[in-house]
Order: sequence, then structure tokens, then C-alpha cells
Amino acid sequence: MELTRRDALAALGSGGVVAGVGVAGLHRSLSELPDDGRDLTPERERDLLVAVARIVYPSELDGVSEFVETYVAGRAADRDGYRESVRAALVTLDERARTWRDAEFLSLDGAEREAHLRELGVDAADPDPTGTDAERIRYFVVNELLYALYTSPTGGELVGIENPQGHPGGTDTYRRGPR
Repeated sequence: MELTRRDALAALGSGGVVAGVGVAGLHRSLSELPDDGRDLTPERERDLLVAVARIVYPSELDGVSEFVETYVAGRAADRDGYRESVRAALVTLDERARTWRDAEFLSLDGAEREAHLRELGVDAADPDPTGTDAERIRYFVVNELLYALYTSPTGGELVGIENPQGHPGGTDTYRRGPR
């Protein structure tokens, strides 16, 4: 299945971002957003998010990089402090990989990346924007990526939700019986 920029825009729209950002703001990429001066470049930020998405998203999806970049850039344009919080969680994720595995997160293979997230406790952590490192990574990285996927039309289709919340499907959707 192919994730598209349109899926990312639809996911943003389901969260009310389209009304707040406007169409022009949604066509920005992460690299066009201002750099906050930290060691994490916009390209590395994108690469780290895509690396995590490839772990938590079903393997049959294509177009993950463009989808993630469009969604995160749209969310960053809409919410004060959002991008800084995502970046801080990504810095923590990468720093822990360097400390625990003597390698950057991006240099790990897929199995090692997944094991690293589990060892951090991200898979079992309650999402909390002010909590522990694992809780913040879960909240700002993993849950955001999952929310983006499953509120998009393609992600909804993956789990059998033809018409995710926030997406009009017309009266045909409600008149047909289950398939």
C-alpha cells in the first residue's frame, strides 16, 4: 500500500490542523522550518522519524518518508512547542543509542532499532509529554506517528476502517452493509 502526501494532509485535517495552518503551510517540509540551533538538523530529524515509523508501521507500506515529513511539518506549523518537544524526544532516543549501543540510532539495523525502543521501555510506556524519557518518546514520536497513520485513509483501510473519524465518506458508506 502506498502512503501519500494526500494521506498526510487528510490525517492533519482530521486533527483540525488544516483550518489553523492553511494550505500554504501544509506544503512546507521539515527542512523549510526554522532550525532551532540544536545539533539535530532538519534532515536528521526527518530521518529519525522515518526510522521509527518503519519500525511501528506495517511493512507493506510504501511512501513512508514523504508521509511522515508532510505530517510532522504540518503539525509543527500548528502547535507551539510541538516541534521542540519532538526534537527533544528524538535527541534523547539518539543519545541513548550512542550511550547504550555505541552507535547512532540511524546506524542500527531495523532489528536493533526495534530492540533499542523496547529496551528504553517505549513499547510499554504510558504516553506522557512531561514524563520519563520513554513516556516522552512514546507521546511525541511513536503515538504521533501511529495517530498520523491510522487517521489517514490508507492507514484506516489497513485496519478495516474504511472511513476514519473526521473523513466524510458520503451516505454510501453508511448504507452499505459490512463486507
